[in-house]
Amino acid sequence: MPVHSAEATWNGDLQEGVGTFKGKTGAIGGGYSFESRFEGNNETSPEELIGAAHAGCYSMALSNMLAEAGHTPEDVTTTADVSLEMIDGAPTITTIKLTCKGQVPGLDADTFSEHAQAAKEGCPVSKALAGVSIELDAELVS
Repeated sequence: MPVHSAEATWNGDLQEGVGTFKGKTGAIGGGYSFESRFEGNNETSPEELIGAAHAGCYSMALSNMLAEAGHTPEDVTTTADVSLEMIDGAPTITTIKLTCKGQVPGLDADTFSEHAQAAKEGCPVSKALAGVSIELDAELVS
């Protein structure tokens, strides 16, 4: 299995400095700042990248579980909302809420929910983020 790499650089102090990140493949890259992490401007943040990784991993895991059970999905789309809060004076990722919508012909909502929950527990990024509360809202759409 490959090792995937990304690099980040920060220049300056916390509030006035700026950072850049890039993935080894060039698929991701950009700048981030104190404002993007703690005040919510339009730049990216490490938390956004965590969300993208989690949403991508989860969608793949759920699609695979459904297909292995004989229910190949037409579409699985996931959004990951990553909450960064101050806990005991330190910025802390407290919650990741996965919101998933799946189009799976011939599948009932209860079975979809069972697979969705199993994917939440089993996807590699969920496992890596085990110290964070991960919530799930999964909906089967027609």
